[in-house]
Amino acid sequence: MLTEIKKHLPKNINNYAYYEPFIGAGAVFFELQPERAVINDFNAQLILTYNAIRDNVEDLILLLKKYQKNNCKEYFYEIRNIDRDIEKFNLLTSIEKAARLIFLNKTCFNGLYRVNSKGFFNVPYGRYKNPVICEETVLRQVSNYLNNNEITILNDDFEQAILTANKKSFVYFDPPYHSPDKTNFTGYQANGFDEKEQERLCNTMVKMTNRGVKCLLSNSDTEYIRELYNRDFFEIIPVLAKRAINSDSAGRGLVNELLIRNWKE
Repeated sequence: MLTEIKKHLPKNINNYAYYEPFIGAGAVFFELQPERAVINDFNAQLILTYNAIRDNVEDLILLLKKYQKNNCKEYFYEIRNIDRDIEKFNLLTSIEKAARLIFLNKTCFNGLYRVNSKGFFNVPYGRYKNPVICEETVLRQVSNYLNNNEITILNDDFEQAILTANKKSFVYFDPPYHSPDKTNFTGYQANGFDEKEQERLCNTMVKMTNRGVKCLLSNSDTEYIRELYNRDFFEIIPVLAKRAINSDSAGRGLVNELLIRNWKE
């Protein structure tokens, strides 16, 4: 998918301020490494982790080495279940919360982030023989990049995160994908991202178009999404993407997805 996205970016992408309001793992962001960017996610634990990597990477590495040493199925569930005890969870420092999130991500099934209706992380333990939990070099490189460029990190609603975007900005939207049959893993937050949110996102992209802001969006190739973005100023581009995470085995491997942009070269 990354290769397809890069094909459909604006020319001279480095001349734009980069915005990504659903940053997630930031694959596109870290591939491009813009000098000026605003990244955002509604997931407070994820943003806390980005801040910890930027501000306290060495302390974070020390904690991750501890997790690396103690990793096993029983330890995983002990750490995973900390959020069931709100008082205990709130006693953790921001760095401890960040290390916990990275540990769970590196050792859970398929590296998936999913929470239940109560906001508790509920992904089971993965079947990895020796997962690399503490990637020291990568963490230090990311910290160095975040510290030596104009990168603003936000934990806000996606609309609020792009308020300052203008004609010299580029916005990449990578929201939780539309999943009418509920086979995609989209439980990134307790209140979900339903069709009402998909419509709000589309309206936001229309507003950005009217302001002259170049935008690119990725989503599922569903009839609903095609109809939602069926407007003269949107270009709908079908692509094949490789996906490993889906509750339905038919939805893994190469799947049809859409890139939607609001300008034409």
